[in-house]
Amino acid sequence: MTTTVEKILAEASGAKRVAPGEFVVADVNFVFAHDGTAPLMIDVITEFGVKNLKMAGKSALFIDHAAPSPSVQNAILHIKMREFANRFGVKLFDVGEGICHQVIMDHQFVKPGDIVVGADSHTTLHGAVGAFGVGVGSTDAAFAIAFGKLWFKVPESIKITFKGTLNPGVSSKDIALALLKELGTDGASYMAIEYHDELSPKLSQSSRATISNLSAEMGAKVAIFPAAPFTPEKNASYASEIDLDCSRLEPLIAKPPLPSNVVPVSDIEGLEVDEVFIGSCTNGRLEDLEIAAKILKGKKVKRNVRCIVIPASRQIYEKAVENGIIETLVKSGCVIGPPTCGPCVGAHMGLLGPEETAISTANRNFTGRMGDPKAKIFLASPATAAASALEGKISDPRKYLG
Repeated sequence: MTTTVEKILAEASGAKRVAPGEFVVADVNFVFAHDGTAPLMIDVITEFGVKNLKMAGKSALFIDHAAPSPSVQNAILHIKMREFANRFGVKLFDVGEGICHQVIMDHQFVKPGDIVVGADSHTTLHGAVGAFGVGVGSTDAAFAIAFGKLWFKVPESIKITFKGTLNPGVSSKDIALALLKELGTDGASYMAIEYHDELSPKLSQSSRATISNLSAEMGAKVAIFPAAPFTPEKNASYASEIDLDCSRLEPLIAKPPLPSNVVPVSDIEGLEVDEVFIGSCTNGRLEDLEIAAKILKGKKVKRNVRCIVIPASRQIYEKAVENGIIETLVKSGCVIGPPTCGPCVGAHMGLLGPEETAISTANRNFTGRMGDPKAKIFLASPATAAASALEGKISDPRKYLG
């Protein structure tokens, strides 16, 4: 019996059935790249003399990683992207529109069962809407946007079921960190993770996006929440199955230098921080800003702590302004940045110096990820980040949300 991703790949490749390990050539539904990967994709297309792009109307370019441009070199790359988009009729989301993954969700460019090819490793995020979101290199993205097809090796699937109820102060970020602790950074290498949400209440689409996003750090090729009509058959065959009782979870945090180096926040509570970053494609959505504002409302960020908040998209920014969230965060002492990847990718807007410590809601805490190699990065939920900003040290958010 077939899993969700097997059903999607079979339909897209014109096969009756596919099995793990087989290679297929499948039609793709949407292709995108950003300013970190699009320039090379453009070079490949230019080198091969491609005159027309089959996916021109079903693709997009995003200026989000180094935006607004922090250097002349970046500005030149951005010009290159604008010229390419204008020449081929590809949608371009320029400075201030937001992070690629979130903008795609905001505009509902993809739907359940779609194959989404993104020149970004966290394209797994689009599994939150039931799509087959896969990250590829710039060369594969060039082929996909030019010809509308790409080859895939059918992955094995891991079935993970969420059960129970999340306690106050515990969020989908903590679920993802719990899975990272269990699976490690390669426990799902080139596999599909099929998530089944039996929580009460069920996770929001934004919360699901956080989990699908962080699944890339587990090595997953795809991380999907099945949605009709693309759901697994009864008795589908999985490489393994995991049931996670989320009622037992507490706030978690990943210590440097790996996202899988996860411990309870209570284990390292009290460690002083210099910077707090709330944002990124992992946790820059409205519900993330809401929980941060709820904790910070009427209070002040600890002196000598930089709390940088960056909405993931213009739409989210606008809603946060309308709802009074931005006002609350500004009055509490936060710095609000334009919709961009910001310091997550180490480009600008809050880089760390030697020996500095940051708590971040992003997805990676590798050495040198957010600045100096001697800086330390801890990954946690927006609630934990906001509580830590208040106290100037890693703090359990449950005391503010009890």
